[in-house]
Amino acid sequence: MADVEPPLTALAHGGGCGCKLAPSVLQSLLAEMPAARAFPDLLVGTETGDDAAVYRLNDTQALVATTDFFTPVVDDPHDFGRIAATNALSDVYAMGGTPILALAILGMPLGKLSPEVVRRILAGGAAVCAEAGIPVAGGHSIDSPEPIYGLVALGLVRPDRLLRNSGARAGDRLILTKGLGIGIFSAALKKGALEPRLYRVMLDSTTQLNRVGATLPDLPGVHAATDVTGFGLLGHALEMCRGSGLGAQLRLDALPLLEGAGDLARAGFSTGAATRNWASYGDAVRLPAGLPDWQRGMLCDPQTSGGLLIAVAPEAAPDLLARLRAAGHPLAAEVGALQAGPPVVAVT
Repeated sequence: MADVEPPLTALAHGGGCGCKLAPSVLQSLLAEMPAARAFPDLLVGTETGDDAAVYRLNDTQALVATTDFFTPVVDDPHDFGRIAATNALSDVYAMGGTPILALAILGMPLGKLSPEVVRRILAGGAAVCAEAGIPVAGGHSIDSPEPIYGLVALGLVRPDRLLRNSGARAGDRLILTKGLGIGIFSAALKKGALEPRLYRVMLDSTTQLNRVGATLPDLPGVHAATDVTGFGLLGHALEMCRGSGLGAQLRLDALPLLEGAGDLARAGFSTGAATRNWASYGDAVRLPAGLPDWQRGMLCDPQTSGGLLIAVAPEAAPDLLARLRAAGHPLAAEVGALQAGPPVVAVT
């Protein structure tokens, strides 16, 4: 083992949710998955690209099951563990569920990282799970060329209170709970251009649990939700549109940005994943003529442990915004609306 270990991000070809396969690639891979009709208690499978699978256990309980893991988005091992665990639990919250249990997924390049570094990654993930009130009850580890960490996350939800990405209705308002810009921050970090103050902004956002999602099924007018991660805001809005059979209009001037993200984007920081995302959307996304590249990049930016995108009835939107801000989401904003029509996302 070398006296000075390499930075975690130097051992990975990408980082965080920017490592996800592009939406079009994933769609092609899942196109011939066998239909789940033979399993009537499987309430949510792969059909609409939702955030987790959901299996009905009985009339009052359904199991929410998901897994999420990735390569390092930051160099600090404890912070990497915290971010990865927060991101994985978000899928349960996005379905309206409450986490009950996690299993660790770990891949580490033996001989390149010390056991102490690996212990710190695991401790970071366990700390977030403790904050969520659940144990890390086991897991699986392998020797891998790149560092990989994440969780299998399990939760519970009432079958009649389940939130899907396909339940939106025409006229619903779209509310985003966190600011955009995490991929841009990670690109700046890799180039040594992210100042400590903005690193703290990035960390605060990526380690904030989306636990508010578990309360959404009890609120009037909330019809659908998803979390915004590797496919960018446009990609996840498009999944909601396709699942619900609706179109969407997003307002560029309403999008919340994390502090400093706009300046970094204008300075040219971006990820390869944002470019892959844009290429995957095709004709299903329409942007204003002459939109600057940095703004297009922000719309496509992969959000590691991003916010929830919520479809809510127009009359209930103001109350939901107030609740979100009171619950610790000061950047929560109404960013657009859903409308009858083909599944196209138009930005104005």
